[in-house]
Amino acid sequence: MVDATAAGATRAESWIEQVVVFDGYAEALFGRVAAVLEDLGLGRESVGFDKNFVGAGFWEDVSRCCPAMRMRDATELLDEVRWIKTPGEVERFRIGAKVLDQVFADVFPTIRAGEREREVHGRIIGGCLAAGAEFAHGILNSHRNTVIYRGESAFQFERGDIVRTDYLAYVDGYPGHQSRNAVIGRPSPEQKRDYALYHEIYRATAERLRPGAVVGEIYDFVRARFQAIGWTYTAGLVGHSVGAWWHQQEPIFCRGGRTILEPGMVVALEPFLDHWHCQDLFLVTDHAPELLSPDFDTGEMFVID
Repeated sequence: MVDATAAGATRAESWIEQVVVFDGYAEALFGRVAAVLEDLGLGRESVGFDKNFVGAGFWEDVSRCCPAMRMRDATELLDEVRWIKTPGEVERFRIGAKVLDQVFADVFPTIRAGEREREVHGRIIGGCLAAGAEFAHGILNSHRNTVIYRGESAFQFERGDIVRTDYLAYVDGYPGHQSRNAVIGRPSPEQKRDYALYHEIYRATAERLRPGAVVGEIYDFVRARFQAIGWTYTAGLVGHSVGAWWHQQEPIFCRGGRTILEPGMVVALEPFLDHWHCQDLFLVTDHAPELLSPDFDTGEMFVID
C-alpha cells in the first residue's frame, strides 16, 4: 500500500504485483488497510502485525474496522525473517559499501585545516549521490567537537584533528554503512598508539561474529577488552543488524542481548569509544565472518597530508 506520490516509483522498482494506492491527504492509511484485509477474506482470521511500526491510533483503526479480526503482535517473527538476508540482499550491501568507501577515499585527502565540518559533510553526501546512491546520511566531526549527531556545524578543523565519521549510502534500497577515522597532518605518537590499541579490539571483536555467538556476550567481551587497557566503554551497543531500513533492526549487540548469531545475518560492527570509530559490514557465514566492505583498509589510520 502506497501513497499516490510514491506509486510511480513503487510500480517501477518493486517486485510486488498488487499495489494499492491511497490518498494520504484525504483518507486514513489503516482504514484502507482494513478494507483491503476484508477484501482478502481476512476479516475473521488471525493477522500478524509488526507492532513496532503500527502505532496505537493505527491499531485502533484496524480494530474498529475489522472487529472480528484477531490481531496478533508478530514483531519477533518479522525480526527473525528480516535478520536473515538473501544472496540478492547481500550483493546490494556490497554495492553500497563499495560506493561509500570510494567516497571516503576521494574526500578524505581533500580535507583541509580551516574548513568547516559541514563543508566536508557536503562533499561526502554529494559524492555518494553522484556515485549512484539514491539517499545518503551520516555524521562527521572533529574529535574536538564533542557535540555529535545534531547536524554538521561551522566548527573548523585544525591540524592534528581526528576526523570521525558514521555514514550510510543506500543503493537500490540497501546501505553501505561504514565509519572511518582520519587525522589531519601527521599523527602524534599518542594518536598512533591509541588507534592501534582500539583497532586491535575491533579486529578481535570481528572474529567473534560466528554462528552460535550471543550478541550480549560480544558486548561484554568489548567492555572487558577496553577495561583491560584502562578505557571505560560507555556506548550502548557494539553493533547491530542492518537492512533496508537501517539501524533499529534486531539483533542489537547490547548488554544483555540474547539473540544468537546465525549464518545469513549481515552485521554492522561498530565498537566505538569517543572519536575512535571503525565500522564495517560483515556477513555471518558457516565459518569465519565475511567482510562486505573491504575496499578501505582501516588497519592504520588514514593520514591527510
